[in-house]
Amino acid sequence: QVQLVESGGGLVQPGGSLRLSCTASKLFLDDYNVGWFRQAPGKEREGISCISESDDIAVYADSVKGRFTISRDNAKNTVYLRMNNLKPEDTAVYYCTLLKGRCSNYNIESEWNYWGQGTQVTVSS
Repeated sequence: QVQLVESGGGLVQPGGSLRLSCTASKLFLDDYNVGWFRQAPGKEREGISCISESDDIAVYADSVKGRFTISRDNAKNTVYLRMNNLKPEDTAVYYCTLLKGRCSNYNIESEWNYWGQGTQVTVSS
């Protein structure tokens, strides 16, 4: 059974940074387009980024562009989301997911296939 595990969340002050990790069992993440989405309390899920399987091209939502960086380490079977200049509105549970199709569909919920329990990110002073 495919299992994705997100980690690295925590409490950080505005302007701070975190690096989230996504690991997988029973598959190699470099065989997939891997995305991140988040869900804030009382809000809908929001796709925020994706890294492509073929050439590691990354896409980002406007809300995180310039602040977040997605990357992968194939040797560790891990995809990372580096988050800089965090804002209170980034507070959410963050999930990694395997895209059914292209990374251009990263923000379409029906394209998300498998995700873990998520990791909580809280940005507060």
